[in-house]
Amino acid sequence: MAAAAAALARLAVAFLLLVAQVACEYGMVHVVSETGGPKGKDYCILYNPQWAHLPHDLGKASLLQLRDWTASVLCSPPDVPARGFSNQIPLVARGNCTFYEKVRLAQGGGARGLLIVSKEALVPPGGNKTQYDEIGIPVALLSHKDMLDIFKSFGRAVRAALYAPNEPMLDYNMVIIFVMAVGTVALGGYWAGSRDVKKRYMKHKRDDGPEKQEDEAVDVTPVMICVFVVMCCSMLVLLYHFYDQLVYVIIGIFCLSSSTGLYSCLSPLVQRLPFGRCRVPDNSLPYFHKRPPVSLLLLALLCLAVSVVWGVFRNEDQ
Repeated sequence: MAAAAAALARLAVAFLLLVAQVACEYGMVHVVSETGGPKGKDYCILYNPQWAHLPHDLGKASLLQLRDWTASVLCSPPDVPARGFSNQIPLVARGNCTFYEKVRLAQGGGARGLLIVSKEALVPPGGNKTQYDEIGIPVALLSHKDMLDIFKSFGRAVRAALYAPNEPMLDYNMVIIFVMAVGTVALGGYWAGSRDVKKRYMKHKRDDGPEKQEDEAVDVTPVMICVFVVMCCSMLVLLYHFYDQLVYVIIGIFCLSSSTGLYSCLSPLVQRLPFGRCRVPDNSLPYFHKRPPVSLLLLALLCLAVSVVWGVFRNEDQ
């Protein structure tokens, strides 16, 4: 009975956590200069539609003054300027109090919206039902990096409009990724199959007899299964305890494998080129003693460079 009660309690807690999840959506803040400078630019924001909904059309959004109040965290009435935020969208710093306290003070000061600047990861501004009913202006989070770019690109006199464009029914980026993935697998399978057929035909023609079975069956024993399971579990445990170090080992293995795969795909095409067919001079170095063509060496360097560049710049913000 005690175990059953504990299980029910855990289920109840999980249900409450699921219900308490904060709704969040991504929106845009369209910024233009008041002095008629460069063309307007959109920046991504994270907002909670339970505070107030944003229009889906930019043409229906009000273009309001955007004021930098990030020197204040807007957590107490003295933080509100004497003239208030009449018809403005203030930018305030994140921290020291709840989102509700910030947006309540901003709304009381006449603001038409509130952007909270965050130097950390963006999280949805949450509250409870009573607070949602009390607030009638939108509140969203903007990254500190985007705020710096706004004032660098447009100066201090800027206007902004908050809106949330409708997401397309079909994401064309996913279509491209799907076509690339399926096309790569299909071409690779066709290529491997055609090479295997050609290889079997040449062997059959050379032997002038029935084709021999090349592949031998591999017996999977319980010992092999146990070793495989132990290796997988050990890798997971090591990743759990030494993730910060082993992740670079995995990235290195991935880069090496990807460069090898890219070389295997491009080498048949490079070998058909009419130039770069000269070979390495006679030597006793490993691999080089076979005198590979210079074009293949350059291809190997190119594939390795592509993997290294990806490994170095994989986390760069595009």
